[in-house]
Amino acid sequence: MILVYWLILVNLVAFILFGYDKACAKKKARRIPERTLLLWAWLGGSIGAFLGMRIFHHKTLKPKFYVVPVLAVLEVLICVFCLYQNYHLVTTEYEVDLGLDSDLTIVQISDLHNQVFGAGESKLLSAVEAASPDIIVVTGDIVDSTHTSYSIALDFIEGAVKIAPVYYVSGNHEVRLAGDKLDAFYAEMRALGVVFLDDTYVENSDYVLAGIGDASLGAYSASGVYGAYGAFDDSKPVIMLAHEPQYYELYQRLGADLVLAGHYHGGQIIIPGAGGLISPEFEFFPKPYQGVTDYSGMQLVLSRGLGNSVVPVRINDYPEVVVVRVK
Repeated sequence: MILVYWLILVNLVAFILFGYDKACAKKKARRIPERTLLLWAWLGGSIGAFLGMRIFHHKTLKPKFYVVPVLAVLEVLICVFCLYQNYHLVTTEYEVDLGLDSDLTIVQISDLHNQVFGAGESKLLSAVEAASPDIIVVTGDIVDSTHTSYSIALDFIEGAVKIAPVYYVSGNHEVRLAGDKLDAFYAEMRALGVVFLDDTYVENSDYVLAGIGDASLGAYSASGVYGAYGAFDDSKPVIMLAHEPQYYELYQRLGADLVLAGHYHGGQIIIPGAGGLISPEFEFFPKPYQGVTDYSGMQLVLSRGLGNSVVPVRINDYPEVVVVRVK
């Protein structure tokens, strides 16, 4: 969405500048330098600049401005490419054998970051429903701290709770947003029936579902101690929800058999043969960046997530709904 907002803004500015400069020319007033007009075209405002040239009949005979329609065509092609890369929603399925008495289908939603997939998140919710989940788990960053919209996140939650029970752990963006507005948002989520698993767990006859809040991961990193609950024994398989994958040693020590995490966004740009380009911690070619990784018997499922944050573009890294079929 950041990229969309930028393109709307820069093209609107370019269009207005061309119109204003044309008005100044008619009044013989002080003009906008041509290099400034061209700069806005090069910054992504070429469509607005081209429309300004045509509608206001301005700079159409100047050879140096012949580049504007070329840039406009390139901008359209790039926009189509980027929008497809960012909004082509895929479903990725994995199978993990934990020896459960009955099969369990988990849909994992991670790193939504206020991304919109259809009106009221209808496209996303359709993909979730198509997987026929027994439970839906949200592994952090359902909102974004840089362009926060609680209403977009609630659109998803309102639809998700009608499909299956929803379990949630926080991500680093929720930690940044701590305060009254986030508390009110959480209260609405709880009222809708979402089960919060930050630093707690629920147990049923077949497995344990545990969670770790992202703030606790930061505290663990600083102190080396996680004190919310002790290590689980081997009496039941433990499915653990956490936002960040790099704390896998902690998850192992707590007795997790299956961990669902996100945060890495698939490395933003996936280079064939090399993998995801960069993590949120600015680690180049992080391992893992997606998929299932075995850590001495503990399976970590890493979602590429759905939205973007600092980097507004995905390349070869389609947003995904993760489905885990647990046997």
